[in-house]
Amino acid sequence: MALLELDGVTVNFSGLKALTDVSFSLDAGQVKAVIGPNGAGKSTLFNTITGYVKPTAGTVRFDGRDVVGQPPAKTSAAGMRRTFQNGGVFAEMTVLENVLTGLNQRVESGFLGIVLGLPGANRIEKDATRQALELLETMGLAGYADRRAADLSSGQQRLVEITRALAARTRLLLLDEPAVGLSAAERNNLVTTLRGLAAEGMAVLLVEHSIDLVMAVSDEIVVLNYGQVIAQGVPAAIRTHPAVLEAYLGHA
Repeated sequence: MALLELDGVTVNFSGLKALTDVSFSLDAGQVKAVIGPNGAGKSTLFNTITGYVKPTAGTVRFDGRDVVGQPPAKTSAAGMRRTFQNGGVFAEMTVLENVLTGLNQRVESGFLGIVLGLPGANRIEKDATRQALELLETMGLAGYADRRAADLSSGQQRLVEITRALAARTRLLLLDEPAVGLSAAERNNLVTTLRGLAAEGMAVLLVEHSIDLVMAVSDEIVVLNYGQVIAQGVPAAIRTHPAVLEAYLGHA
């Protein structure tokens, strides 16, 4: 059974169709990218999947359950985590503190114990810090753990946001333009990290303009144009698909 399933998802805004009959699925351990020209409906699609927009028609199922109408916090707690195109770090917190806020969902009772000074709280705090530092090491950010997030570059802040999303009980990770502001080395590391997460069973859905990154990291690609799916398939097929070349890459 697919972890994420979209069936006939349609979204209308004041009579304007932002999405029309969008259907696809995503399995655990799979990386799928959504591409398309500006205004194709990619952000609306992400907002619909994560509960920020309610579809006019169609269903969104996560782990077999219809999540249409559920608030974003509920889907997040169930293991669906996302980042945003404009970023979203806690600027005045350190990098480590940012990641620890993501771990809060894993050890919520433990953090309450830390606040209340309950027995075992120090052990829980140390364990959470260890997990956070391991994640930062994976993302190449271990050397920035004690730096304020505000002092990092935009690309590094994007990586902090992704790391924080990973720190929760994440089963499905949705990434909105994750490569913005990243150096070539950071992009390569991101590809390696995402493929590693998929190998461990996490599902990844990303919206991304960097075609090179999309082709390198994706198992399959969904192409949107004017809110409709015009192609789906493996990277090699999408690269030469006539409708994609015309609509997205600008030539047939």
